[in-house]
Amino acid sequence: MNSLVTYLLFLPPILLALTIHEYSHGYIALRMGDPTAKFAGRLTFNPIKHIDIFGLLAFIIFRFGWAKPVPINPYNFTDMRKGILYTSLAGPLSNFLVAIPFGLVLRIFPMNINELLPLRILLEAFVVFNLILCAFNLIPIPPLDGSKILFSLLPRSYEHIEYWLERYGFMLLIGLIFFDRITGIPILWGWIGPFVSLFGKLFAGPLIIL
Repeated sequence: MNSLVTYLLFLPPILLALTIHEYSHGYIALRMGDPTAKFAGRLTFNPIKHIDIFGLLAFIIFRFGWAKPVPINPYNFTDMRKGILYTSLAGPLSNFLVAIPFGLVLRIFPMNINELLPLRILLEAFVVFNLILCAFNLIPIPPLDGSKILFSLLPRSYEHIEYWLERYGFMLLIGLIFFDRITGIPILWGWIGPFVSLFGKLFAGPLIIL
């Protein structure tokens, strides 16, 4: 299939994965007592409100990326540590759960009808990109959700590690992304790839793309 057509087929799954991820953060934050995302107009399924152009391009080029972070004010949470933990978990968990129904549809989807290949690629992309976004955001490097999950569980005695990672985490993350891409040594993909393969096959059976 033409690569341009394939990339166009990838766009709806990527936009859905990013939108569901950020909406879930905002929704759980609201349930935990913080209306900041709602007041900022981010409690919406409109992908335009959530797109970060560089994160979208990274998703298309590198197969993992990000959206604009939903604004959260942890001081509004009735229980700050639980609020941060549940809000941070909401994004990756939502992507994981969204991948399941698309995977189940693929299990009964006919594989030998060429005319249906674009639809199969689209369905597989919904599974794969949601699992990629889930796995990527569980990496414990700021500003990814995994770091907030980790920091909300660690004792206060590890705060100095948190401060260091908050300061240098983004540069470290960008460096690892380019290192993966340039050298072919799968540091980030060494975690993301097996995660996607395991749950992709569990939900959808054998995948034929990505």
